[in-house]
Amino acid sequence: MGTHVIVGAGSVGTATAQSLVDQGHEVVMVTRSGSGPVHPGIRRVACDATDAVALSAAAGCHDALYNCANPPYHRWTELWPPMAAALLDVAADADSVLVTMGNLYGYGPVDHPMTEDDPLAAAGTKGRVRAAMWSDALAAHQAGRVRVTEARASDFYGPGVVETSFFGRNVDRLMQGRKAYVLGDPDVPHAATYVPDVGKTLAALGTDDRAPGRPWHVPTAPALTQRQMAIRFCQIAGAPPARVGALPSTLLRVAGLFSPKVRELQETRYQFERPFLLDSTACTATFGITATPLDEGLGVVAEYAIDATGKSAVPVG
Repeated sequence: MGTHVIVGAGSVGTATAQSLVDQGHEVVMVTRSGSGPVHPGIRRVACDATDAVALSAAAGCHDALYNCANPPYHRWTELWPPMAAALLDVAADADSVLVTMGNLYGYGPVDHPMTEDDPLAAAGTKGRVRAAMWSDALAAHQAGRVRVTEARASDFYGPGVVETSFFGRNVDRLMQGRKAYVLGDPDVPHAATYVPDVGKTLAALGTDDRAPGRPWHVPTAPALTQRQMAIRFCQIAGAPPARVGALPSTLLRVAGLFSPKVRELQETRYQFERPFLLDSTACTATFGITATPLDEGLGVVAEYAIDATGKSAVPVG
C-alpha cells in the first residue's frame, strides 16, 4: 500500500480519498484550512497549494499526488497556473504520479460524443486555461520529468453535490415541488457523471501504471436531458412531479453585471444548448470501471436529500 496526497477536500477529493482508504492506502488531504473528512486513514494538513516548497513539505514522501482543487470559477486565469505549476514541481521532485481532475471545457463545442482523442480546441478563456494545464503537464511527462495523467468528466451529480452542478442546486426545489430552473435548453441531452465513479477513477489512475501519459474520461452513464433527469429523480424520490424551465438569457445577462460567477456561465452556455455527450469506453475497457446506472445514482441522491430534510418530500402549499 502507498501514500497518496490529495489537494482539495470537495466532493471529488473526498470521493477519491474514500476509494483510496478502502483499498488500504494512506491518504494525506491538503487544503488551505486543513479541513476534510474525518477518518483514521486520512491525515488532514493546512497548506497553500500554490507554494511548492510548503506543499512538498506537507506531502512528504508519497506515491501519487491528486489535483482535486476547485478555485473560484471567475478566478481560474489567476489561480490555476501557479497551482498547476506547483503540483508539477512537487510530483517531479517526489518521483510520484500527478493525477489531475480535469473537465471537458478544453474541447470546446463539438458535434459528437467527446473522446480523449479530440483536440483541445476551445476558444473560451476557461477552456484555454484547462487545455494549457494539460499541455504543460504532458510536455513535462514526455520530457521524462514527471508522470502525469488526467481524468475528465461531465457535470457532477451525487450525494451532497450542489455548487458544481445545476442538477444539484435544484434538488431541494424538486423535493419541495417547486419549479427547477436550468441553464440552456432543458430538452437536449447532457451527460452527468456520478461523483463516486470519479473517485474510483482517480484512485485507479493513481495506482495503475497504464494510466500515465494520457487523459481518461470517467465512466459516465448514457445522457438524459435535464428535464428527463429531473423527472426521473422525482419519481425515485417520491417527490411531486418535476416542473422544469430554462433560466431566461436576459436574466442571466443582468445577473452577470453584478455577479462574476454568473457572468462566467456565458462561456460554457453552449454545453447546455446542444447535445453534450462523452465517450468513456476507454477507461472502462482498461480499468474495468463501469458507470453507476443513473437510477441507482439518483436513488442515492434521493436518500441523501430525504435524510437531510427528515421527510420524503415537503408538501406543496
